[in-house]
Amino acid sequence: MSFYGIAGLFISSYLWCTILWNVGSGYDRFDRKEGIVRIFRWGFPGIKRRVFLQFLMRDIQSIRIQVKEGLYPRRILYMEIRGQGFIPLTRTDEKFFTPREIEQKAAELAYFLRVPIEI
Repeated sequence: MSFYGIAGLFISSYLWCTILWNVGSGYDRFDRKEGIVRIFRWGFPGIKRRVFLQFLMRDIQSIRIQVKEGLYPRRILYMEIRGQGFIPLTRTDEKFFTPREIEQKAAELAYFLRVPIEI
């Protein structure tokens, strides 16, 4: 029993630190004048706490929607970049998007970037 208590204490302290440090939050900036996309996220404290990605808009290949229904539904919006793979644009814990809302966000972003949508 003490093993499970200690394991639970470590897991809960990890989760509380993740919440307090606001890991995964940030912003996405799409600048059509400069043709540059900037993505910023906060990570865990350390040397690489700030995650900053910058690339050209012409390198964006598509916008992808991943929908998993069931007991733990997930609706995630990804952006496919040439040579870099898929970059998530929505948080993975945002379960409150309805399928219509995630499709609307994907359609607006794809229209702005002039790229296709993949499902």
